[in-house]
Amino acid sequence: MRNIIFIIVLSIAIYSCGSGNQTISSTPPSQTNTNDTIRIANEDLEYEIIIVEQGFDSWLVSQPPRGFYGQTKLESKNRQFVTEYNSRVLQPNRFPPGLYSEQINYDPGTDYGYEVNYLLYNYLVYFQEKYNQKFIGGRN
Repeated sequence: MRNIIFIIVLSIAIYSCGSGNQTISSTPPSQTNTNDTIRIANEDLEYEIIIVEQGFDSWLVSQPPRGFYGQTKLESKNRQFVTEYNSRVLQPNRFPPGLYSEQINYDPGTDYGYEVNYLLYNYLVYFQEKYNQKFIGGRN
């Protein structure tokens, strides 16, 4: 009888040790996408923005909604941020070329519309936060 109780207790102990091998993820599945892709195109002006950045889409949902900032403010911030970004592209010895590989072709004289300015602004804020980069003018 002692042997049976000992075997049962030993079996439970062994089983308990193996049950801790499962990995529990604290991140919801919607935030672990391998690629978030957002594409905005306007054939009339012949431009498009494609943002392919892991986590951007789920991050964007947590930001101020469309309409929170006016288009003029977004255009002003985009001019500032794009100028800073493009300046860093031209300085590969000072800034990581892996982060700043290509210039952003943003013409301040072109009316890209609200949606493009909203997404570009938010992407540049996301870029600063994710990669710990500080652009002149900051977030606001």
